Amino acid sequence: MARHPWTAADIPSQAGRRAVVTGASAGLGFETARALAGAGAAVVLAVRDLEKGERAAAAIRREHPAAALSLRWIDTASLASVRAFAAEWPAEWAIDRLVLNAGIAAVPRREESVDGFERQLATNYLGHFALTGLLRPALSPSARVVSVSSVAHRSGRIRFDDLHWREIYGAQRAYRQSKLALLMFALELDQRLKAAGSGIASLAAHPGLARTEVFRRGDRAGAFQQGAGRAIFSLIGQPAAQGALPILYAATAPEAERGGYYGPDGVWEARGYPKPAAIAPQALDRAAAGRLWAVSETLTGVRFAL
Repeated sequence: MARHPWTAADIPSQAGRRAVVTGASAGLGFETARALAGAGAAVVLAVRDLEKGERAAAAIRREHPAAALSLRWIDTASLASVRAFAAEWPAEWAIDRLVLNAGIAAVPRREESVDGFERQLATNYLGHFALTGLLRPALSPSARVVSVSSVAHRSGRIRFDDLHWREIYGAQRAYRQSKLALLMFALELDQRLKAAGSGIASLAAHPGLARTEVFRRGDRAGAFQQGAGRAIFSLIGQPAAQGALPILYAATAPEAERGGYYGPDGVWEARGYPKPAAIAPQALDRAAAGRLWAVSETLTGVRFAL
């Protein structure tokens, strides 16, 4: 680890590198894109709402007038959107940093994506699985793929018998499953890349308890739910810029280890500065990770060329 505390000021120059950040119009994604642009990276803001994305890009340019930014539309809950994003990717644009951040949380009533998947699993995990596989040819030889998980993964379980919660839906349980799945993917991807002799690294990070728009509860919560969520996180949460530090550490710090998982160093990993984070035992189950990988390939139709 770097000398404590590691901050955005410690990001090495990213000049000559290109980064893709999903969910970059607000919250952790915006702060990650802003910091990477400030360090000299050419940043692609991959967003679901282009109007919000334009505002985010304008805000970054106000702070960093020379920032090299581009805006591209993607909805990770839609495989057609993910495939279009990858198909339209310029062949000459090598990707050095791929940050899988877009997410929603605790959708109160069960919803399905256009592909028939439970919406949180589709948005937070399956779309990112497919995106990484489809963009694999564009990743530079020393690229880093950073998956944004959550402390919530610790109480998550992969319900292979009912992955999409068709029998009994639980908003928080579905969210925990999606974040556990993303962490298991990050760890399994790095193992597979190593086995293939690839220099591409897969890492993961979590923001602790960060105040972000993910707790809009998938845009479906009532005023009371939204207000309660904001009140709780205003008391115990940390700003999105602070929550983005473990993501930035994983994406840029020379000392960040491939296959590593990073989060805040405070009590319960709720707030603070980057350090290696605790990984729940179920996230380290290689047999389950292999099964999840196979199921994900079947659901998305995407095979990885490692």
